[in-house]
Amino acid sequence: MIELKHLRTLQALRNTGSLAGAAAQLHQTQSALSHQFSDLEQRLGFKLFVRKSQPLRFTAQGEILLQLAEQVLPQIQQALQACHEPHQTTLRIAIECHSCIQWLTPALDNFRQRFPQVVMDFKSGVTFDPQPALQQGELDLVMTSDILPRSGLHYSPMFDFEVRLVLAPDHPLASKPHIEPEDLSDETLLIYPVQRQRLDIWRHFLQPAGVNPALKSVDNTLLLIQMVAARMGIAALPHWVVESFERQGLVVTKTLGDGLWSRLYASVRDGEQRQAVTEAFIRSARQHACDHLPFVRDAARPGATGTKALATGV
Repeated sequence: MIELKHLRTLQALRNTGSLAGAAAQLHQTQSALSHQFSDLEQRLGFKLFVRKSQPLRFTAQGEILLQLAEQVLPQIQQALQACHEPHQTTLRIAIECHSCIQWLTPALDNFRQRFPQVVMDFKSGVTFDPQPALQQGELDLVMTSDILPRSGLHYSPMFDFEVRLVLAPDHPLASKPHIEPEDLSDETLLIYPVQRQRLDIWRHFLQPAGVNPALKSVDNTLLLIQMVAARMGIAALPHWVVESFERQGLVVTKTLGDGLWSRLYASVRDGEQRQAVTEAFIRSARQHACDHLPFVRDAARPGATGTKALATGV
């Protein structure tokens, strides 16, 4: 019989001291609020406040219900807030991005400090295929740049990043103002051990132009950079990955065509993206990356531009 809106209205009456003030605070008309009270009093069988009293006076019954409002409404607010906070649980995470571990590890540490009740379980491995494992319930979240159509997964944008061509400083292409697909036809392209169809440089730069350079797999980022510096091949990596090596003069980077950009997503099973733990982690990881990585664009803010950028398994 007593609804939350009635308790909130009683509080508004107490706070403002008048029916007109309560109506304004609750964004209702005074006549609608008066009708609400009249209907409630008729159902209850007693008056709640004295009409036309200055200042407004509650009846004894109204005071009892006002005390109830002061007890119940804060408890409800606290309960609702708690529902949106992560509770004791395990979050199983994996990445399809070889270079992401460089920023994800500190991001995990940062999240763990803020939410110690959440147990983080990180899955990795070169041959590990995370998205099917996510579909089958073996994981809770996967960092990826690949969207699988009709997969039953939801993809939350994290950040955008530019894929740059990485060369030794004395490579002939290092002095070329523009890099076109044909420039790479006789080169050896060093890549992570993934299918070429998953490489941004292959899908969006080389394949459309019909260019097919030699490919050589390299297991980790540091070795790949060292091989590029030794003129053992070239690579295409997120700008933020190579920024520190470029500052040291070990490698140089060039824009591919008019600029090759990609996006990193946090994927979860559709319907679970609003879970408190998932939302908190995605928000925390996105903010940590955008605060600490060079050349990242926050994908959650389409108009945002800045000096930061991030990567996936390109």
